[in-house]
Amino acid sequence: MRKPQLVFVIALAGGLTACGETSSLQVSDGTGPSPKLPEPNKTLIPTVNIAPAIGWADGAKPTAIAGTQVAAFAEGLDHPRWLYVLPNGDVLVAETNAPPKPDDSKGIKGWVMKKVMGRAGAGVPSPNRITLLRDKDHDGIAETRTTFLENLNSPFGMTLVGNDLYVADTDQLLRFHYQNGDTQIKSQPIKVVDLPGGTLNHHWTKNVIASEDGSKLYVTVGSNSNVAENGMDKEEGRAAIWEVDRATGNHRIFASGLRNPNGMAWEPHTGALWTAVNERDEIGSDLVPDYITSVKDGAFYGWPYSYYGQHVDVRVEPQNPDLVAKAIAPDYAVGPHTASLGLTFAKGNTLPSQFKEGVFIGQHGSWNRKPHSGYKVIFVPFNAGKPNGQPIDVLTGFLNEDEKAMGRPVGVVIDQQGDLLVADDVGNKVWRVSAVK
Repeated sequence: MRKPQLVFVIALAGGLTACGETSSLQVSDGTGPSPKLPEPNKTLIPTVNIAPAIGWADGAKPTAIAGTQVAAFAEGLDHPRWLYVLPNGDVLVAETNAPPKPDDSKGIKGWVMKKVMGRAGAGVPSPNRITLLRDKDHDGIAETRTTFLENLNSPFGMTLVGNDLYVADTDQLLRFHYQNGDTQIKSQPIKVVDLPGGTLNHHWTKNVIASEDGSKLYVTVGSNSNVAENGMDKEEGRAAIWEVDRATGNHRIFASGLRNPNGMAWEPHTGALWTAVNERDEIGSDLVPDYITSVKDGAFYGWPYSYYGQHVDVRVEPQNPDLVAKAIAPDYAVGPHTASLGLTFAKGNTLPSQFKEGVFIGQHGSWNRKPHSGYKVIFVPFNAGKPNGQPIDVLTGFLNEDEKAMGRPVGVVIDQQGDLLVADDVGNKVWRVSAVK
């Protein structure tokens, strides 16, 4: 065993306590259109600072910004991660977690990561289902709950085009027939296209949205590693957003160099596609900021060779200076290691006026930054289709005074009443944020 691996194991075995370096900057320094990017801090022991998952005590809840209130829309779920609102107001929630991926757990690093994810609340088996929640009397609480789809394979993204409901499993994009008002689908799915999966499936979540005319589907596919340490041959079709022809299933890479894109949405004023992306780890608590960005057709965003434009990552071998020269910087940083996943634009919300134009972002929270970052829902104001100003904390209080995680926000959507719904996969709830009347 090499010395760095031995030190890593000794430091992490047992309690998996915080180790590695400490941030020298504030999260706000790594936020905005021009984040501070210090020199990489490559340490012998990568930073590990887990917020152990404990769930919510009875009656406890996060803290909503002044002028709003938060309550549970649904409780007792099983690892709810992603949300979708159907035209009749029903809410679909993907109860899901990582699939078996034995090759991603091999070796010292794989063993350590399995322990880390387990303590952070991500070690539970995947329920592999989509549940339908219905608030028939519009009182802000889902009275009925039905198993809408089951026996899936780590489902995540969902989108409806006409009577076709698309679900992004971890390894394929599926189509189901849906009739308005259905509370359960039992028909067999039709496969639209295979997606990168397999026994080495590092970033397993796949999201899907449709173009405005419904002719194209856009699918996020995360990288198979941190910085291509498994070889670029394992990254075929990954770290990208795919464009899929809905009629034929033919696909192309719409944009690449996106390490782990998750949330996607169309900006209401410009019609541009935006996504939330998780950047790379293991070069310090201050690098690299996660980000949201408009996504340009054919653009390359750097991964793995560089970050934030042409900031070269020297760990990647071999280098690719030609691709680095093409790398473009994202639009807006949302803090290092915040694990920004959920993304939905403000259109249609009935929250206070400060949330009229912009984007809500669910930040799942860090496990590799000291001190912690994320663990909240933020709002980035927009003007004329572009970010305009500093983020606003919308929903906080997911960590207790002992830095333990009572919840972790993931997917965010605006429901039919204009409230903000937030999936909490550690708290096993869907929270509803509404204006104080």
